[in-house]
Amino acid sequence: MAAYEEIQDELIRAWVIQQQQDKMKREQPIYTTKAHVFQIDPQTKKNWMPASTVAVSVAYYYDSNRNSYRIISVEGTKAIINSTITPNMTFTKTSQKFGQWSDPRANTVYGLGFATEADLQKFIEKFQEVRELAKQTPGESNGSGEPHSPLATHPVHAAPLHSRNSSVSSNQSDGSEKQQRLSTSGLPTVEYQLKYENDRLKIALAQSSANAKKWEIELQTLKNNNARLTTALQESTANVEEWKKQLAAYKEESAKLKKQTIELEQTANDEQISGLQQQLKETTEQLQAVEQERDSTTEVVNINIY
Repeated sequence: MAAYEEIQDELIRAWVIQQQQDKMKREQPIYTTKAHVFQIDPQTKKNWMPASTVAVSVAYYYDSNRNSYRIISVEGTKAIINSTITPNMTFTKTSQKFGQWSDPRANTVYGLGFATEADLQKFIEKFQEVRELAKQTPGESNGSGEPHSPLATHPVHAAPLHSRNSSVSSNQSDGSEKQQRLSTSGLPTVEYQLKYENDRLKIALAQSSANAKKWEIELQTLKNNNARLTTALQESTANVEEWKKQLAAYKEESAKLKKQTIELEQTANDEQISGLQQQLKETTEQLQAVEQERDSTTEVVNINIY
């Protein structure tokens, strides 16, 4: 009996798919984009379940025979969206790249996750445009003022949804893994989007704090180096002043010795002259040593400064 029901379900599903494909051939696409497709969990009515494994084509179709508009998406041979747009439908943007709309006749809520916010905005604009057109061309009425769909009065209308629910129920582990991957993509819930943005702000704040601490340490190091250089410069300046005094004293003493040498050359003997010349030589050497030390110290100070 169970095998018979499974075969019957497969035949019904194949018939529905064939009817949908035949109708799609009669209809003309007026706008096509790509998005990840989701459906609301029929049990919880809160969690999103992925209806597509990858981003698939989602298109608006116009049926000129019935003057109706539909949103259709097919992955492989499976129609994952078949929603006839009615004037009272509303598309809601729930996050930066995610939006949803409710289809009462399909007894589900569809969700679309786009690659960019611009793609979502284009889809919303097209949805509003098509909804206005649906108001102007109501088409065949089913008694509720909504366009008639060939699946609306057929007894197998709920078969595809029932089949999908059965498949999800029999493969809960696979669905859980998909939902786990979905929860990390940031698409299905506003809460996750806010959590993602909050985590990004926390990371940015932590990095800013680390950078501020690093800059504070570098600034303190520069201050310490500047203080040491200032101290060295002051000491060098004091030494230069002292050397200037010594140099002036040596120059004065050298001038005196030269004068005495000239006077002695005129009156004194050779031994006295030789002694004065030796003293003058030593004084000159001391003077040169002081000048060299001054020059080398000044050069070191200049290197430290620049």
